Amino acid sequence: MTTEVAGDPDLRVRALGAVEDEIGVLMRRARRAVAERAALVHPDMHPAAYLMLTQVAACGPVRGSEVGCALQIDKAAVSRYAQHLLDLGLVDREPDPDDGRASLLTVSAEGRRRVDAIDEARRGALAERFSTWSDHDLAHLADVLGQYNATLS
Repeated sequence: MTTEVAGDPDLRVRALGAVEDEIGVLMRRARRAVAERAALVHPDMHPAAYLMLTQVAACGPVRGSEVGCALQIDKAAVSRYAQHLLDLGLVDREPDPDDGRASLLTVSAEGRRRVDAIDEARRGALAERFSTWSDHDLAHLADVLGQYNATLS
């Protein structure tokens, strides 16, 4: 979508509206993609549990409270999703060596296998969708998205 019109005093307002609209589309697609990936891991998996699994895979061993903070989900949800992931054999729980009252979550071998398989499929699909884009355009998109994310942090 091009919003540029020479000499248009409302260009910034329209451009900000267009950015907001496109980010809305991106967010809806991201939610749908996460739900689809969760279903690939297990048909009954909640999307937030999938995000928790990927967070543990990326950052583990990790306390549930840290995962909850990173994903902005409450303690009860963290506990529920952790138990679901434990029941599915996708994560393991071990005592925290720094605090005997706490425990750490780690991704299990089966959890790692499933996360890696989904990551590989996702990267392949992304490469296919962007196959007509030049390397320069892809790098530019990455730069602009990086700027956007930095602006919001």
